[in-house]
Amino acid sequence: MQNLGIIGCGWLGTHIAERVFDRYGIFATTSTESKIEDLDSKGFHVTLASFPDEINPEMKEWEVASELDAIIVTIPFSGIRGIQVSMKERQQNLLKFLGDFKGQLFLTSSTGVYPQIDHDFKEEDQPANEVESENFILEKFPQTNILRLAGLMGDQRLLKNYNISQLDQLVNHIHYADICSVVEKMLNNQSQSKVYNVVAPIHPNKEEVINAQKGLPHSGERTTKGRTISPAKLIEELDFEFQYPDPRYFHVI
Repeated sequence: MQNLGIIGCGWLGTHIAERVFDRYGIFATTSTESKIEDLDSKGFHVTLASFPDEINPEMKEWEVASELDAIIVTIPFSGIRGIQVSMKERQQNLLKFLGDFKGQLFLTSSTGVYPQIDHDFKEEDQPANEVESENFILEKFPQTNILRLAGLMGDQRLLKNYNISQLDQLVNHIHYADICSVVEKMLNNQSQSKVYNVVAPIHPNKEEVINAQKGLPHSGERTTKGRTISPAKLIEELDFEFQYPDPRYFHVI
């Protein structure tokens, strides 16, 4: 059995771990002591570790890193909605924690790296080496896979449960189950140095999504112009098929 490390094992990290638990020993970090018991009860090997916005002089290399075949970093390195905010101290803390790790490495980034303009964005529109929150890890670990995640949805994370404005705006969302499938496939393929937009291929507007999730009809006209993120590269290179291609039906089990 191989070993997988998840740095920052929160909502998404736990879903990923549970997906591959039958094939990987899971080594997880959390910054919250109260979560240790819950993660431990799932059979994960848990380390308490935080990555503050100031240099931690006591930060050491993760002692289990040499035993891991792959590591997924899910802690954020950009601001709210992907706005690029310098987090150099947090970056240095992470790099020190990773040590000289040689295995497969993933960083969860955000589709927020793309400008807020009407355009269908592809990965090459924003090269990773020009994005501070991605390039910092590539400089030391060029094998890192960058996963630019759209708005995380699934379970109780549904648009209908939030106070939403700009209802005619197109959505760029992704169901956690499809993120898990992407990671699983890339682990199996031993993928390295890839940059993918991980986003559902259908982009309805917010009102359509909310109405569908509430079981209501949508009587308005379909918006066709807006900011969308393309998963075409992911679909082609991984031969990937989405379980949840349409955010209007993320609530359907």
